Amino acid sequence: MPDADLVPVPAGSGPRLYAPPEGFTRLRLSAEWDGRDYAGWQAQLNAPSVQDTLHSALLVLGGQGAARPVAAGRTDAGVHAEAMPLHWDVPQDWRLPPARLARALNARLPASISVREAGVAAPGFHARFSCTARRYVYRLWTGPQRSALWHGRALHVPEPLDAEAMNRAATALLGRHDFAAFATREDRQTVRDLHVLTVVPGPGGLWDIHVEAESFLRHMVRGLVGTLLLVGQGRLPETEVAAILEGRVRAAAGANAAPSGLYFAGASYPPALLGPDA
Repeated sequence: MPDADLVPVPAGSGPRLYAPPEGFTRLRLSAEWDGRDYAGWQAQLNAPSVQDTLHSALLVLGGQGAARPVAAGRTDAGVHAEAMPLHWDVPQDWRLPPARLARALNARLPASISVREAGVAAPGFHARFSCTARRYVYRLWTGPQRSALWHGRALHVPEPLDAEAMNRAATALLGRHDFAAFATREDRQTVRDLHVLTVVPGPGGLWDIHVEAESFLRHMVRGLVGTLLLVGQGRLPETEVAAILEGRVRAAAGANAAPSGLYFAGASYPPALLGPDA
Protein backbone atom coordinates (compact mmCIF):
# COMPACT_ATOMS: atom_id res chain seq x y z
CA MET A 1 0.00 0.00 0.00
CA PRO A 2 1.40 3.49 -0.77
CA ASP A 3 2.58 5.60 2.13
CA ALA A 4 -0.18 8.17 2.65
CA ASP A 5 2.28 10.45 4.45
CA LEU A 6 3.95 11.03 1.09
CA VAL A 7 0.84 11.78 -0.99
CA PRO A 8 0.15 15.52 -0.52
CA VAL A 9 -2.71 17.18 -2.36
CA PRO A 10 -1.83 20.59 -3.92
CA ALA A 11 -3.22 23.22 -1.59
CA GLY A 12 -2.72 26.75 -2.87
CA SER A 13 -2.28 29.23 -0.02
CA GLY A 14 -4.18 27.23 2.59
CA PRO A 15 -2.90 24.43 4.84
CA ARG A 16 -1.06 21.61 3.11
CA LEU A 17 -3.42 18.78 2.38
CA TYR A 18 -2.81 15.02 2.46
CA ALA A 19 -4.87 12.36 0.74
CA PRO A 20 -5.29 8.70 1.69
CA PRO A 21 -4.13 6.14 -0.90
CA GLU A 22 -6.53 5.35 -3.70
CA GLY A 23 -9.25 2.97 -2.57
CA PHE A 24 -9.05 4.02 1.08
CA THR A 25 -11.14 6.22 3.39
CA ARG A 26 -9.40 8.30 6.05
CA LEU A 27 -10.99 8.27 9.50
CA ARG A 28 -10.27 10.74 12.31
CA LEU A 29 -10.30 9.51 15.92
CA SER A 30 -9.46 10.71 19.39
CA ALA A 31 -8.02 8.24 21.92
CA GLU A 32 -6.90 8.20 25.52
CA TRP A 33 -4.71 5.70 27.35
CA ASP A 34 -2.93 4.83 30.55
CA GLY A 35 0.68 4.45 29.42
CA ARG A 36 1.85 2.19 32.24
CA ASP A 37 1.15 -0.97 30.23
CA TYR A 38 2.87 0.14 27.02
CA ALA A 39 6.32 0.81 25.58
CA GLY A 40 4.92 4.00 24.06
CA TRP A 41 2.76 4.77 21.03
CA GLN A 42 5.03 3.40 18.32
CA ALA A 43 4.89 -0.27 17.31
CA GLN A 44 7.65 -2.35 18.94
CA LEU A 45 9.07 -5.74 18.02
CA ASN A 46 9.16 -7.20 21.52
CA ALA A 47 6.96 -4.96 23.67
CA PRO A 48 3.29 -3.91 23.68
CA SER A 49 2.52 -0.55 22.07
CA VAL A 50 -0.63 1.54 21.81
CA GLN A 51 -0.41 1.56 18.01
CA ASP A 52 -0.26 -2.23 17.77
CA THR A 53 -3.03 -2.71 20.33
CA LEU A 54 -5.38 -0.41 18.42
CA HIS A 55 -4.54 -2.03 15.10
CA SER A 56 -5.16 -5.53 16.47
CA ALA A 57 -8.62 -4.45 17.66
CA LEU A 58 -9.42 -3.13 14.17
CA LEU A 59 -8.38 -6.42 12.56
CA VAL A 60 -10.82 -8.27 14.82
CA LEU A 61 -13.52 -6.00 13.39
CA GLY A 62 -12.68 -7.03 9.84
CA GLY A 63 -10.29 -4.19 9.06
CA GLN A 64 -7.80 -6.32 7.15
CA GLY A 65 -5.86 -4.19 4.68
CA ALA A 66 -6.09 -1.03 6.79
CA ALA A 67 -2.93 0.97 7.38
CA ARG A 68 -1.60 1.34 10.89
CA PRO A 69 -3.09 4.33 12.74
CA VAL A 70 -1.11 7.58 12.71
CA ALA A 71 -0.99 9.78 15.84
CA ALA A 72 -0.36 13.49 16.29
CA GLY A 73 2.61 12.63 18.51
CA ARG A 74 4.68 9.63 19.52
CA THR A 75 4.56 9.18 23.29
CA ASP A 76 7.35 7.32 25.11
CA ALA A 77 7.05 4.30 27.39
CA GLY A 78 4.90 5.05 30.43
CA VAL A 79 3.50 8.33 29.06
CA HIS A 80 -0.27 8.77 29.09
CA ALA A 81 -2.70 10.45 26.68
CA GLU A 82 -5.89 12.35 27.43
CA ALA A 83 -6.87 13.33 23.88
CA MET A 84 -4.59 12.01 21.13
CA PRO A 85 -5.80 12.75 17.59
CA LEU A 86 -5.34 9.86 15.15
CA HIS A 87 -6.07 9.13 11.54
CA TRP A 88 -6.68 5.71 10.11
CA ASP A 89 -6.84 4.75 6.43
CA VAL A 90 -9.28 1.88 5.95
CA PRO A 91 -10.45 0.15 2.73
CA GLN A 92 -13.44 1.88 1.17
CA ASP A 93 -15.36 -1.41 1.08
CA TRP A 94 -15.09 -1.89 4.85
CA ARG A 95 -18.67 -2.13 6.06
CA LEU A 96 -18.52 -0.93 9.66
CA PRO A 97 -20.07 2.58 9.76
CA PRO A 98 -17.70 5.20 11.25
CA ALA A 99 -20.39 6.25 13.74
CA ARG A 100 -20.18 2.76 15.32
CA LEU A 101 -16.40 2.47 15.28
CA ALA A 102 -15.59 3.95 18.70
CA ARG A 103 -18.00 1.65 20.55
CA ALA A 104 -16.90 -1.38 18.53
CA LEU A 105 -13.20 -0.75 19.16
CA ASN A 106 -13.71 -0.12 22.87
CA ALA A 107 -15.48 -3.46 23.22
CA ARG A 108 -12.28 -5.13 22.00
CA LEU A 109 -9.62 -2.93 23.58
CA PRO A 110 -8.13 -3.39 27.06
CA ALA A 111 -9.40 -1.07 29.78
CA SER A 112 -6.18 0.99 29.54
CA ILE A 113 -7.10 2.35 26.06
CA SER A 114 -10.32 4.06 25.01
CA VAL A 115 -11.39 5.59 21.70
CA ARG A 116 -13.40 8.67 22.63
CA GLU A 117 -14.77 9.50 19.18
CA ALA A 118 -14.43 8.47 15.54
CA GLY A 119 -15.67 9.73 12.19
CA VAL A 120 -14.65 10.43 8.61
CA ALA A 121 -11.74 12.87 8.40
CA ALA A 122 -12.09 16.15 6.57
CA PRO A 123 -10.42 16.11 3.13
CA GLY A 124 -6.68 16.66 3.45
CA PHE A 125 -6.44 15.91 7.19
CA HIS A 126 -3.28 14.28 8.53
CA ALA A 127 -3.03 13.66 12.28
CA ARG A 128 0.70 14.37 12.41
CA PHE A 129 1.61 16.67 9.53
CA SER A 130 -1.49 18.92 9.71
CA CYS A 131 -0.95 19.59 13.42
CA THR A 132 -0.13 23.21 14.31
CA ALA A 133 0.37 22.79 18.08
CA ARG A 134 0.74 19.98 20.59
CA ARG A 135 -0.11 20.25 24.28
CA TYR A 136 1.20 18.29 27.25
CA VAL A 137 0.41 18.35 30.94
CA TYR A 138 2.86 17.15 33.56
CA ARG A 139 1.22 16.25 36.88
CA LEU A 140 2.87 16.53 40.29
CA TRP A 141 1.56 15.15 43.55
CA THR A 142 2.91 17.57 46.12
CA GLY A 143 2.76 16.65 49.79
CA PRO A 144 4.73 14.78 52.41
CA GLN A 145 2.96 11.46 51.80
CA ARG A 146 2.53 9.60 48.54
CA SER A 147 -0.91 9.16 47.00
CA ALA A 148 -2.25 5.68 46.32
CA LEU A 149 -4.75 7.06 43.79
CA TRP A 150 -2.14 9.01 41.80
CA HIS A 151 0.60 6.37 41.96
CA GLY A 152 1.94 5.88 38.43
CA ARG A 153 -0.05 8.88 37.17
CA ALA A 154 1.71 11.81 38.88
CA LEU A 155 5.23 12.40 40.16
CA HIS A 156 5.37 12.53 43.95
CA VAL A 157 7.36 15.57 45.16
CA PRO A 158 7.43 15.56 48.98
CA GLU A 159 9.50 18.76 49.30
CA PRO A 160 7.78 22.17 49.24
CA LEU A 161 7.87 23.86 45.82
CA ASP A 162 8.07 27.58 45.00
CA ALA A 163 5.58 27.92 42.14
CA GLU A 164 6.30 31.61 41.63
CA ALA A 165 10.03 30.97 41.17
CA MET A 166 9.25 28.12 38.76
CA ASN A 167 7.01 30.37 36.66
CA ARG A 168 9.57 33.17 36.61
CA ALA A 169 12.19 30.69 35.38
CA ALA A 170 9.76 29.38 32.77
CA THR A 171 9.40 32.81 31.14
CA ALA A 172 13.06 32.66 30.04
CA LEU A 173 12.26 29.53 28.04
CA LEU A 174 9.26 30.86 26.11
CA GLY A 175 9.65 31.71 22.44
CA ARG A 176 11.91 30.43 19.70
CA HIS A 177 15.18 28.98 21.04
CA ASP A 178 17.64 26.15 20.62
CA PHE A 179 16.47 23.60 23.23
CA ALA A 180 19.43 21.22 22.94
CA ALA A 181 20.03 21.51 26.70
CA PHE A 182 16.67 19.83 27.37
CA ALA A 183 16.69 17.04 24.76
CA THR A 184 18.00 13.48 24.95
CA ARG A 185 19.91 11.79 22.10
CA GLU A 186 18.40 14.16 19.55
CA ASP A 187 19.75 14.05 15.98
CA ARG A 188 17.28 16.54 14.48
CA GLN A 189 17.78 20.29 14.49
CA THR A 190 17.01 21.50 18.01
CA VAL A 191 15.35 24.89 17.49
CA ARG A 192 11.73 24.95 18.63
CA ASP A 193 9.11 27.60 19.41
CA LEU A 194 7.72 27.11 22.93
CA HIS A 195 4.30 28.74 23.28
CA VAL A 196 3.30 27.82 26.84
CA LEU A 197 5.17 26.72 29.97
CA THR A 198 3.15 27.37 33.11
CA VAL A 199 3.09 25.84 36.60
CA VAL A 200 -0.43 25.70 38.08
CA PRO A 201 -0.75 24.64 41.75
CA GLY A 202 -4.01 22.81 42.34
CA PRO A 203 -6.21 21.93 45.28
CA GLY A 204 -5.31 18.97 47.46
CA GLY A 205 -1.69 18.85 46.36
CA LEU A 206 -2.16 18.02 42.66
CA TRP A 207 -0.22 20.45 40.44
CA ASP A 208 -0.19 20.76 36.65
CA ILE A 209 2.60 22.02 34.42
CA HIS A 210 1.18 23.02 31.03
CA VAL A 211 3.45 22.92 27.98
CA GLU A 212 2.61 23.77 24.37
CA ALA A 213 4.63 24.01 21.15
CA GLU A 214 4.23 23.12 17.51
CA SER A 215 6.62 20.21 18.03
CA PHE A 216 9.00 18.88 20.68
CA LEU A 217 12.41 17.26 20.86
CA ARG A 218 12.96 13.83 22.37
CA HIS A 219 12.28 14.03 26.14
CA MET A 220 12.14 17.85 25.91
CA VAL A 221 9.06 18.23 28.11
CA ARG A 222 10.49 15.96 30.79
CA GLY A 223 13.79 17.88 30.67
CA LEU A 224 11.99 21.20 31.09
CA VAL A 225 9.98 19.85 34.03
CA GLY A 226 13.08 18.37 35.68
CA THR A 227 14.81 21.75 35.47
CA LEU A 228 11.82 23.67 36.85
CA LEU A 229 11.64 21.21 39.75
CA LEU A 230 15.21 22.09 40.70
CA VAL A 231 14.20 25.76 40.74
CA GLY A 232 11.08 25.05 42.78
CA GLN A 233 13.10 23.07 45.33
CA GLY A 234 15.67 25.87 45.66
CA ARG A 235 18.45 23.72 44.21
CA LEU A 236 18.89 25.86 41.07
CA PRO A 237 18.70 29.67 40.99
CA GLU A 238 15.94 30.78 38.65
CA THR A 239 18.35 33.26 37.04
CA GLU A 240 20.53 30.40 35.77
CA VAL A 241 17.86 28.86 33.56
CA ALA A 242 18.48 31.33 30.72
CA ALA A 243 22.20 30.52 30.80
CA ILE A 244 21.45 26.78 30.65
CA LEU A 245 19.27 27.36 27.60
CA GLU A 246 21.99 29.44 25.94
CA GLY A 247 24.72 26.93 26.80
CA ARG A 248 22.98 24.03 25.01
CA VAL A 249 24.67 21.46 27.29
CA ARG A 250 22.30 18.69 28.41
CA ALA A 251 24.20 17.93 31.60
CA ALA A 252 23.68 21.50 32.85
CA ALA A 253 19.88 21.14 32.97
CA GLY A 254 17.77 19.03 35.29
CA ALA A 255 17.32 15.30 34.81
CA ASN A 256 14.31 14.08 32.85
CA ALA A 257 11.24 13.92 35.06
CA ALA A 258 9.68 10.45 35.24
CA PRO A 259 7.33 9.54 32.36
CA SER A 260 4.55 8.56 34.77
CA GLY A 261 3.50 12.19 35.27
CA LEU A 262 3.35 13.13 31.58
CA TYR A 263 0.14 13.31 29.52
CA PHE A 264 -0.42 14.21 25.89
CA ALA A 265 -3.28 16.65 26.42
CA GLY A 266 -4.39 17.68 22.93
CA ALA A 267 -3.51 19.15 19.55
CA SER A 268 -4.57 22.00 17.28
CA TYR A 269 -5.33 21.96 13.56
CA PRO A 270 -6.45 24.49 10.94
CA PRO A 271 -10.24 24.79 11.22
CA ALA A 272 -10.69 23.80 7.59
CA LEU A 273 -9.20 20.36 8.35
CA LEU A 274 -11.40 19.56 11.32
CA GLY A 275 -14.73 19.33 9.53
CA PRO A 276 -18.15 20.68 10.54
CA ASP A 277 -18.55 18.43 13.59
CA ALA A 278 -15.21 19.24 15.28
